[in-house]
Amino acid sequence: MACDIATGRVEACKESVGGLRNLFIANFDSTLYSTATLTADEITALAAPVDVYKFELRGDNNTFEETNENSRDNGTSFWTQTGAFSLKKQDLATQSALTLLSYGRPHIIVEDYNGNFRMAGFENGCEVTVNTSTGGAMGDLSGYNITFEGKERTPSSFIDSTLMDDVAGFVISATVIDP
Repeated sequence: MACDIATGRVEACKESVGGLRNLFIANFDSTLYSTATLTADEITALAAPVDVYKFELRGDNNTFEETNENSRDNGTSFWTQTGAFSLKKQDLATQSALTLLSYGRPHIIVEDYNGNFRMAGFENGCEVTVNTSTGGAMGDLSGYNITFEGKERTPSSFIDSTLMDDVAGFVISATVIDP
C-alpha cells in the first residue's frame, strides 16, 4: 500500500535547539512548485533563480509549527503551516513593505538555529496578517506582530542549504530596511 511506512526512528541525541534565526520571503510564483527539483522531500534545485527578502529575527517570540489534519470520512489529509514573528520598532518603510506582504500570498522560508531551511506555502503560498503594536508600558513592544498560514498537501519541504544565496537558487536581495 502507498501509505505504509517502511522505517522507524531511534531516540535523537540532545544536540538540537529551538528558535528561528531568519525568514526569507519570496513573492508567489505559480510555477515554483512544478519546476523545482525535490529529492526525498528536499528542494535540491530550481529551474530559475528566486529572489528572496531576508527578515532577521531575534528573541523568543518567533515560532513555526505544522499540524497535520485528517478526515477519515472525507479521505483527506493536509498540513497547516503557521508562523508568528515580531519585528521591533515602527517605521514608514517597514509599514509599507508589510502592507504589500499582506496583500500577496508569498512563499516563506524559515531558517532555524540548527541550520535547517524549510519552505512554507511551497505550492499554494501563505496568507499573511500584520498587526501593529504599541504597548502601554515603556518596556512593551513597539513594532509589528506578523502571522502567516499556509495549507499544503505535504509538510514544508526542507531546502538544500547550498541553494541559499546562490545565483541559481534563492537569491537574497541586498535591499533591506534599516530602521
